[in-house]
Parts: sequence; C-alpha cells; structure tokens
Amino acid sequence: MGVALLSKRFAKFQGNGLPYLLIAPATAVLLALSIYPLIFAIKTGFTNQSGNWTIDNFTRLFTDQFFFAALLHTIIYAIIALTLEFLLGLGLALLLDRNLRGRGFFRAVMLIPMMLPPVVVGVVWRLMYNSDFGAINGTLKSLGINTDALVWTASPTFALLCVIVVDVWQWTPFVFLVLLAGLQAISQEPYEAARIDGSSAWQTFRYITLPLLKPAILIALLLRTMDLLRVFDQIFILTEGGPGFATETVSLYIYRAAFRFFDFGYAAAMSFVLLILTNIISVIYIRLLQRQESA
Repeated sequence: MGVALLSKRFAKFQGNGLPYLLIAPATAVLLALSIYPLIFAIKTGFTNQSGNWTIDNFTRLFTDQFFFAALLHTIIYAIIALTLEFLLGLGLALLLDRNLRGRGFFRAVMLIPMMLPPVVVGVVWRLMYNSDFGAINGTLKSLGINTDALVWTASPTFALLCVIVVDVWQWTPFVFLVLLAGLQAISQEPYEAARIDGSSAWQTFRYITLPLLKPAILIALLLRTMDLLRVFDQIFILTEGGPGFATETVSLYIYRAAFRFFDFGYAAAMSFVLLILTNIISVIYIRLLQRQESA
C-alpha cells in the first residue's frame, strides 16, 4: 500500500514538479546574471548618493557637452563603419557567389578576421599604426613617402578614421557571410526568366537580387548596428578614447564615469539612454523586416 502511494506521488511529481526542477538552474543563472544587474542599474540610475529617488542623473545629460560629443562620435563611427562594411560585404558576396576557382579557399580566408578576439585585433592594429616601427609607416617609407607627420592614432584628425578601419577590417566578413547565405537561398528561376527576357546585369541586380536579398540585408544591418553602437574594446585598446576626446564613444564615456570617477548613477543613466537608442533603431529594422516578409 505504501509503495503504491509513493509511486503515485512520484508520478504526480514527474507530471507537475519535474519541469520546474529542470529549468530551475537556468532560471537562477538568468536571475543572477541578467535580471538582478538590470534592477540594480535601474535603482542606481534613479537614486542619488543619499539613496533618495531622483531623476537628476538623467537631467544632467542635457547639460553635459561631453556626453553629446561622445554620442556624436558613436553615431559617426556607426554610420561610416556600417556603410563601408555593407558595401564591401555585398560586393564580396556577389563576387564569391559565382563559380570561381578557389572560391572555398577565399571564403575561409575571409572569415579569419571575424574569428579573432577584438582585444587581439586591437593590439595587432595598434602595433601596425605605430609611427616609429609600425608596418604601415614602414611600408610607406620603403615607397619613398615621408611619414614624419603620419602619427595615425595619435592624430586628432586620423584617430577616428583609424578605429573605423579596424572595425571594417574585422566585421566586413560577418556582413559578407550573412549576405552570401542570403544570395545562395535565392531561387534560380527568377534569374532564368530575366535572362530569357534579355535583362541586363544591372537590371537583374536592381529588380531581382536586391529585393530578394532585403531580409538578409536587414538582419546584417540590425546585428552590426547593435554592435557598433556599443563598441568599446577595440577603441579602448587602440586609443582609449584619445587623443583628447577625439575617439570617445558613449560606451567609453560610461566606463570612465563608472570606474574612474565612480559616478555609477550617472553611468547607469547614460547606459539606459544608449539602450533606448539601440532599441529604437532595432525596432525600425524589425518593422522593415516584417513589412518585407508580409509583402
């Protein structure tokens, strides 16, 4: 009788309690690593040093010229890098989508920069940009070019361009990979119909390839935009936001406010502004993607 009762309760536990027991570790990790830090950041952003609730950290943003300068650098960085990565990635995807000899080798080589950790990429390019013994100035000197004025990351004029070049070098392969997958998913029937109708290469690209590739384009742009807006590690390794304030982005400014000036409330407020900006842009991309799928 006792064994039958235990078996019945165990069967009931398997039906009702076992699923909760299995997801409990994942839930605990999620709460510890995501939910609790988010709640702590909200509390920190909306309280002052005395622990009283306030919105001073957010109103302070409107009078902080350094925050707006960092935001401007972030937007310029994201727009230029995203444009270059998209154009180069699309061109490479169109080129390697054809039946070229050694296509597999070039595809594999293209993916190498994307596989490297951003810190390693930053260190390598910092050495290459070095004005005294870097590979770039060394190559230019061997061509007879005077490099005395080329200090690259130490120049307020070239520093932002230098960090953009590094990002384009590392992440163009990602855009290429997504767009190549999109190209290879397109059916050949529209191309055969266009060939029969005498469509030119540009007309085929404009009216067939580009519309059918739009979902892959939007996904690539969405992921890269989210990544570019929160860029930190490469710029931190290359310039640490300098020279002066020339390459300071919002992420670097948040880091400096939190861990150098210990102004955690203001850093949390800036983080939420950056999060809201990223979400707005992401929603726009997702709406465009949904509109494309429903068309």
